[in-house]
Amino acid sequence: MKKSVLTVLFALFCTMSFAQLSFNVKAGLNLSSYIGDNSDHSKFKPGVRLGVGMEYQFTDIISLQPSLFFSQKGAKYSEGYEGIVDADADVKINQLYLELPINVQFRFNIANNTNLVVATGPYLACGVGGKAKFDGKASIGNVDINADEKIDTFGDDGLGYNRFDAGWNIGLGVEFGQILVGLDTQLGFCKIMDGNAPHNANIGITVGYKF
Repeated sequence: MKKSVLTVLFALFCTMSFAQLSFNVKAGLNLSSYIGDNSDHSKFKPGVRLGVGMEYQFTDIISLQPSLFFSQKGAKYSEGYEGIVDADADVKINQLYLELPINVQFRFNIANNTNLVVATGPYLACGVGGKAKFDGKASIGNVDINADEKIDTFGDDGLGYNRFDAGWNIGLGVEFGQILVGLDTQLGFCKIMDGNAPHNANIGITVGYKF
């Protein structure tokens, strides 16, 4: 058993030694909403996306890129509807996550010092904060909200949203030398709260720098 572990570690070290390692920073915009059960009437809400990542390039085409993002998601509702939110109010739900996407990337050279990048892979996320804002009377689950009130999105004292989320990324980007421009979509696999609830959905636009 010990020899097997050492063999695996040695093989991993050899693979890593031949891989080209780089790092990147990214910033951009999220457009998030909900999909699935009780997602009717949810509208896209803009948010911030900031992150750092590293990339292991195994060949000229294939690489692995784990990243860590601060990601602002959620949704907006207008007054006069029923669903996950029953409201006579304008509602803005803000969900702040620490997010770990792990993408496999396929890179294709399309011009001098310019690459097209296709990426896909899973992500894991943990809710770390956020507030829901109501401009009138509303209810979410068993929680009743008065006008002009803000309550926590996560936690038993707030809306009771689930902190854990996981899903799948699909992205398309262009590298202009060390400058990165990307567009990706995320589909959440987990319900945002217990019961007959929707899932997170997000479109992200980012600009980054690779070094």
